[in-house]
Amino acid sequence: MCFKKRQLQVEGKKNITSFELMPYLLSNCETTDDVKKILADASILNVSFSEKLPAADLHWILSDKSGKSIVVESTKTVLHVYDNPVHVLTNNPEFPDQLIKLSDYSDVTPHNPKYTLIPNVYLNLYSSGLGTHHLPGGMDSSSRFVKVAFTLSHAPKGKDETENVTNFFHILNAVEQAKGLDEVEDNRYEYTMYTDCMNLDKGILHFTTYDNNRINAVDMHKADLDSEDLICFDLFKKQDI
Repeated sequence: MCFKKRQLQVEGKKNITSFELMPYLLSNCETTDDVKKILADASILNVSFSEKLPAADLHWILSDKSGKSIVVESTKTVLHVYDNPVHVLTNNPEFPDQLIKLSDYSDVTPHNPKYTLIPNVYLNLYSSGLGTHHLPGGMDSSSRFVKVAFTLSHAPKGKDETENVTNFFHILNAVEQAKGLDEVEDNRYEYTMYTDCMNLDKGILHFTTYDNNRINAVDMHKADLDSEDLICFDLFKKQDI
C-alpha cells in the first residue's frame, strides 16, 4: 500500500494520523472538492493506533454524490490528491503507475476480436470472450486494478437500486480473493473478508462477508445518528442457504 514512513510532525501543516483521516474528512467535507481544499496543507503522520500495531500502510479512494472520485496517497515527500477517472483503486504501485499500466491492455474488449494474426489464413475462433483473453487474473494488486477497471467500465446500469447493488457485487466479485490463493506468510493468506457499497442518497450500507454470500443491508437513518455512543450491527457471517 502507498502510505510511506514520514516524520512525526510537519510544521505549518495539518498533521493527521492515518486512522483519524476518514472521520476527519467525513466531519468536515461534503464533496471531493472539499477534500482537495482541506488536504492542500495536510500531512499524514507516521503514528500507529496502538503501540502493539505498526502505522497502517494505506491509500484512499473517496467519492461523492456527483459521481466524482479522487485518490489520496501519502509518500515520503508529500501528500498527493489525484482525480480518479476510472473510479477504482487497489494497492501498490502508486496510483499514477496504476493508470499507466492500463495501457498494456488497451486492446481488451468485451466484443469478439477481429482476426488479424495471419493474413489469408482464417482459423476458427473457438470461444466467445476472446476479446478479454489478455486480461490479467492474478491476485496481485496491479492485476486486480486492471480487471476491476475493465469490469466497472463495461458494467450495465440497472433500472433500480436492486439491480445496481447486484451489479456492484458482480463487479467486485470479479477480483475477489478466495482463501488459499494469496500467501503473505507461511500458511497465512490474504482473502476478501467482506464487500460493501453505500447508497449515498439513502444512507443504506449493503454488504456481504466471506462466509455469507447473501447481500445484507443496514439503513443508517434508522439508527440514532445524534447519539454519542458507538452503534454496532451484526455482520451475519453464517452462510444463509
